[in-house]
Order: sequence, then structure tokens, then C-alpha cells
Amino acid sequence: MSIKEKTNSLLRHRFGTVFLVIALLCSISLITRVALLIYSASAVDWSILNLLKILIIGLFYDLAAASFAVIPIVIYLWVLPSKWYASKFNRILLFIYFFFVVFTLIFNAISEWFFWEEFSVRYNFIAVDYLVYTTEVIGNIRQSYPINSIMIGLVILTLLIVYLLRKAITISTTNTIGFGKRTKIALILLCLPVLTYFGVSHRWKYHSKNQYVNELSGNGMYDFGFAFWNNQLDYNTFYKTLPIKNAETILGNLLQQDTIAKGVFKNTSRTISNAGTENKMNVVLISVESLSAEFLGTFGNTQHITPQLDSLAKQGLLFSNLYASGTRTVRGLEALSLCIPPTPGQSIVKRPDNKNLFTLGSVFRSKGYNSRFIYGGYGYFDNMNEFFSNNGYQVTDRSALQDSEIHYSNIWGVADEDLFTLSLRELDKDYKNKKPFFAQIMTVSNHRPYTYPEGRINIPSHTGREGAVKYTDYAIGKFIREAKQKPWFSNTLFIIVADHCASSAGKVQLPVDKYHIPMIFYSPGHITPGKFEKLTAQIDIGPTILGYLNFSYNSKFFGQDVFKMKDSDERAFISTYQSLGYIKNNTLVILDPNKKAATYKPDFITGNALAIPANQKLINEAISNYQMASYLYQNGLYGFESEKKP
Repeated sequence: MSIKEKTNSLLRHRFGTVFLVIALLCSISLITRVALLIYSASAVDWSILNLLKILIIGLFYDLAAASFAVIPIVIYLWVLPSKWYASKFNRILLFIYFFFVVFTLIFNAISEWFFWEEFSVRYNFIAVDYLVYTTEVIGNIRQSYPINSIMIGLVILTLLIVYLLRKAITISTTNTIGFGKRTKIALILLCLPVLTYFGVSHRWKYHSKNQYVNELSGNGMYDFGFAFWNNQLDYNTFYKTLPIKNAETILGNLLQQDTIAKGVFKNTSRTISNAGTENKMNVVLISVESLSAEFLGTFGNTQHITPQLDSLAKQGLLFSNLYASGTRTVRGLEALSLCIPPTPGQSIVKRPDNKNLFTLGSVFRSKGYNSRFIYGGYGYFDNMNEFFSNNGYQVTDRSALQDSEIHYSNIWGVADEDLFTLSLRELDKDYKNKKPFFAQIMTVSNHRPYTYPEGRINIPSHTGREGAVKYTDYAIGKFIREAKQKPWFSNTLFIIVADHCASSAGKVQLPVDKYHIPMIFYSPGHITPGKFEKLTAQIDIGPTILGYLNFSYNSKFFGQDVFKMKDSDERAFISTYQSLGYIKNNTLVILDPNKKAATYKPDFITGNALAIPANQKLINEAISNYQMASYLYQNGLYGFESEKKP
């Protein structure tokens, strides 16, 4: 029997349409995989073995995804009476069903392409988040891509494919089998997703040292389902652990090495004592969307897209060796406010029971400051309003602006210049009320669709990332110039720092170069221009600001004042939602689910990493930091309400 005859025989079966759906899913998934492989060709480690792994393991995950995708059609074919199966009505329903199947599969393939273009990974937590914030996400897509043309083309292509498959779709309607026999077949088919759920591991695709090979071996739909059901990863369940007392002791030794930490150490609680008078300067912390260090001329960029920031870097203190905690804004916000290592899964900013935590804003408020979080978009996005308003901050978002005050906006928020106008207005209020202020300002313009008001810079709007970077740079420069005219300027410390890098993609699991971000301390008359070159973690920023102001306070922060730290205390934390990195002594420790730990020699220029023998001391330090961070949060021990003023 020929292949064609075997195929026709299979399709004539009552459940032939099930196999047609599986074939469609696997075929479109293969086309998607090959397209992404070609797109990422320069980053893939090419070998026959890797290519076979991509195709074979990829097919395995395609089939795993298909086992779930066919559940509706299996149930339908099972319960539909035989007398209706050969009817015209059933054939119409099958055509409608296949239209939606093909449309969904192609739509998913296009979505995966755009998601890969942005993040260089299959679907993950970010894609799940997109389901929650549909207004912003759909708006972003509409403003970034010719969505109407894409949808029209998608419908036409779907109709064409369904037309070509018309015989294959209807061929099985001439076959009838009894309820008992089809029950047996249906139950077997319905057992497959159960076996997949309990028997297939998301980690099986991680077989290569090249991250692109691993991601290409997956299936976007399967990965989306995994991320949806596992949006929080319990540290003790999935990662290497130590007895909690051992972890606390190791962490205590690390934090107590800081000579300003006095008193009894419990968990991370300790007293930070500084001699002399506290310096009640105002503090403005500007958290810049997606500002990789590589964009700045100060770090070697030759595109001249950050003239304002490059100028401020020369006038202030440039932190040249700073690393972001994660790859998303919520991770940056978590690091800047909580000063805690990134726990696996969702950021604490988006988790339940995240009220009354120990934050930078709450420390400033305890010192008599008005602590503000100012955002150019609507603060319900990523749970920002809820988190900051319940953790020591007064929240102001774009709702505080009148339409007449907005020069430009896109789906993410108002243009950065309008955000800074709003910020100046709020800071003026605090000054008028004779309140020192701490303001954390979150920009939005350096984000796809990369749109901004025309006429500000020499790069047209909507032409790419470089224009958005240069516009944000322009807006920051304008803000500083306008702030100089304010009576509070001379007593204000400005900190400009990125929330995360523009891209986290790399050949390895945690490419360190994709976490390198800039930070500038700027305060004429107070800050001596220069460079701070010690390794700095994003979670160190809060304690460093408080240290610069000579504040004494009871601390729970995992971060440290880098101005006072010893060379031996330098370390940084980097992460994805599941891989947890710890950088120290030019060594990178990575903790992964399935209780894995590995040690690497990272290249800070290229991001590549070479596996080296395990460094158990550093592994234990990494475990202690991450395990204690999860432990304190989960057990309600990272709260502010129990703190007493020193």
C-alpha cells in the first residue's frame, strides 16, 4: 500500500480528522521552527547533532501540544451520534472548526515570530502576562505592526488552506462505527494529554549549551501552557536548598562583613549605623525603560543617541559595572524598591500578599519624606498602583494629567517629556509643603512601538529602538534643565538607572552582557564627577542611596551600600523567571529547577560562558541569598510594620 493510500485509509476513519489536526499542528510548527532557525542562524551552534535535536525534540513537543489541542474534536467525534455524522450539518461544522484550527495555528505562528523577534525565546511568563493586560498589548501590536493587513492576509491564507484540505476534511464522514468502539478509541486519545501532563518535562528541551538550540527545540503552545500553569515556582520544591539555619548563617556572614552593620542579625534584619548628621537631600530616582549600557556613548556606542546622558555621566558619578536583576520592568521595580534578589516565577510586585513590605519608599517615609512613585502610563498595568500604594509610596500615573497637558501618548503611556512635566509639578507641591521628597519616576517611551512627538530629535518617530532611546535621552536632558530652575534643585540627588536591558537574548542561558545597565548619580556641588567601577547589583542601589545620605536605620535589605563595601563583597544577581544567577569573583553560578547548580566562567563582553568545576562556596552563597529571599517573603518576614527606628 502506498503512502497516499495509507493516508487516505487513516483519514477515512471516524477519528481521521483528529489525525489531520495533529498533522496540521506539527506541519505549521515545523515551518515556524525552521523560520526561527533561519532568522537566528548567526546565534545557533550549527552541527548535525544540534539540528537533529531541534527537529526530533521539537517534533516530540509538537505532539505533546497536539495531545491537548485535539481534546475538543475527540470529544465531539465521540459523542456525535452516527446518524448525524454523515449529515451536511456536520460537514459544515467540520469546515467551520477547521477554519478556526488553521486560523489559530497560523496566527500563533505569526505571534511566535513577533515574540521571538522581541525576546528570542518561546512563549514564557511574558506571554501569559499579555493575556492579563490585553488593552496595552493589543494596542502595542496595533501601533507596532500593520495588524489589519496581517489579519486580512491571515484570513485569506486560512480559507485557501481549508479549501485545499476540503476532501481530507470530509472523507471521514462516510465512515460510521459503533459507540462502544469509538469510546475505546476516544478514551485512548484522551489519555494522551493526561500522560503528557504528568509524564513530560518542560526541561527536556534543555539539552544544549546553546540557548537558541534549546528554545528552538520547544513548542510555543506547549511552553505557553507550562508558563500558564506554573507562574510561581516554589523555591524549596524546585531548587537546591540548605538547612534554613545554615542559609541564614552564610547570609549573615556576607551582610555582616559590611562594617556599618551593627547589632544582632536575624534573617536579614540588622541596624545600619552611620556617625554624624543625616543629610536630608531630596532624591529623584529615574527608572528608564530598557536602557542597555551599550546604548550610551560612554560605554562605546558610536550612534550618538544619548548626548544628554553622556554629558550627565561626565558631570556626575557613573556606575560602570552595574547589573540588572532581571529582564522585565517588574523585576527592575522589585530590585529598586525591595532591594531583594529575584525570586523564581513572578516578580513580587505582581504576587498576592505583597503589602506592607520593607521598601526603600517606606524607609524614606519613616525619615519624614514624601515617597512617590510616578508613572507615565496607567498604574494598574503590572499591578504597579496596588504594589506601590501599599508599600510606602504615593502613586501618581497618567490619570493626573489633563488632555491639554499631553503632547503625545501611545498605548504604554504619555511621552516621557509629559511624564517629567507631571513629575516637576508633584515635586513642586512637596517643596511648597516643606516636605523633603523621594520620587521614583518610571519612563515608558523606550518601548515598542517606539513612538514619540515629532520635531524633538533628528530621528523620525516609529523607526526603531535607536529613535526611542534618543527621545528618552532628550526628555531626561529637558527635565534636568527645567529642574535646575527650581529652588529645590541644589539640594537634590538625581539617580538615573535602567530597569533592565533592551534584550536578554544570548547563546547561553544567562548572557551576562545582556544585564549590563548604566547608572548615574548627579548632584552638582555634592557629587564629585568620576566612575565607580566595582561590581554592583541592582538591589544595592537603595542601600547605597541611603548610605550616601548618611542615614541610620533598621534594615532588612539584601542589598548593600557599595560605597562602603569591601572588594571581597562585590557580587551581582541576574535572572530569568526560572534561572537564578550569582556573579562573584568573575564566576557565574546558575541555579535551575530540578535542583541543579552549575558554575561558569562568564565573558562580560560577549556574554558567553564556559563551564568550570563547581565552586561549592559560591554555590552555597547563591543558594543562601535566593532561598532566604523566598523564605522571608513566603513567611511574612520581610515586612516593614515590625521595624523600629534605630
